[in-house]
Amino acid sequence: PRRFARSEDVGAYAGLVPRRSQSGERDVRGNISKAGDPMLRRSLYEAANIMLCRVQRPFALQQWGQRIAESKGNKRARIAVARKLAVLLHSLWLNETEFRWT
Repeated sequence: PRRFARSEDVGAYAGLVPRRSQSGERDVRGNISKAGDPMLRRSLYEAANIMLCRVQRPFALQQWGQRIAESKGNKRARIAVARKLAVLLHSLWLNETEFRWT
């Protein structure tokens, strides 16, 4: 758990952050970087997909993902939820706490 300085770094490790291309004044954010472990990324994506599509019990992460899906589309919402899920899991692991649905 101490491998990452911040929980937010786990999303980058899993390759779930936008790739950036910077040149002069131009700063373009592209597709996800796909760096890191592809199996971890795939597992987080599938977990996010289940959270958004199959879980009947509403909770904050699901509602946040549904708001993103309405404005930016389902695929972007799944990636965003997967990244946030990675951050959440790392934080839960560090703090030795359990997931709360509320």
